This record gives sequence, structure tokens and C-alpha cells, in this order.
Amino acid sequence: MPVAIYPGSFDPLTNGHLSLIQRSLKMFDKVIVAIAVNPKKTPLFTEDERRDLIRDAVKDPRVEVDAFHGLLVDYVKRRGVSVIVRGLRAVSDFEYEFQLANMNRKLAPTVETVFMMTGEDYFYISSQLVREVASFNGDVTGLVPPNVHEALKAKFARKT
Repeated sequence: MPVAIYPGSFDPLTNGHLSLIQRSLKMFDKVIVAIAVNPKKTPLFTEDERRDLIRDAVKDPRVEVDAFHGLLVDYVKRRGVSVIVRGLRAVSDFEYEFQLANMNRKLAPTVETVFMMTGEDYFYISSQLVREVASFNGDVTGLVPPNVHEALKAKFARKT
């Protein structure tokens, strides 16, 4: 079975992300969790913090954590991988993801995108929503791994 790349900002990693990683490992020998670094955005967690949070939450040796700058398809080609895994939470995600997949296919015809539906327990979770709830001292237990929960509490304790 091939290697797949699961890209995203992972700012922060959620239990929905973890579910997709674990389910991807049932189809692929290895999953590269690729942190997208966008210089136009100011993330809550630095690239290194996100990398460490993911590594701490995912202990499976078949999961590699990496980061990339620029176009995803360029990164995928550099890594010699031909499959991208993307999660779909709701119908609203589909249109955007469909556009991305087709643009990626135009740029790199040998790269395929595999869509996975998010589990019913996590379809409403997004990193943005988790950040917002945590910023107001809301309880995000069960939405993120325990290490991420602690990191969020520490991050927002410094901001108050």
C-alpha cells in the first residue's frame, strides 16, 4: 500500500484530525502529516509547536510529521507521494475541496486526492472553532487530544 500525505494547518490538531490519521493508516502503510505553513496567516501555534503537538498526540511509527511552504502538489512531488488525504466534515466542505482537488490534478495529473468523511462525533469540530472557544476559557475537552488541551490553556493564560 502506498504512502499518503494528509495536509492541513493543524492549528491546533483536533480529535477529528486524529480520527482521519488513524483511519488513513488502515488504507496506507504510512501517513505524512504535512503542516501547511502560510506566511500570510498568523497561527496560534508556531510551526515547531504544531509539529511537537502532533508528534506527542500520535505515537504510531507509521506517521511522519513534516511541514511545507508553497504549493501542496510541489511538496507531494518532492516527497515522491501520489496520494493526498482530505477530510470532509459537511457538504459545505465539498465544494472547496473539490476545487482544490481539481486544481491539484491540473498541476500534477499523477497525484490523486482521497476524500474521507469525518466521523459523526467530530463533524462539527474545526481548528478555528476550537481556538475561539479556548480563547474564551471554554472547555474543549474531548475536542482535542489532552496535550493540545493543555497547550491551549497555557497559550491563552499568557494572553489574559
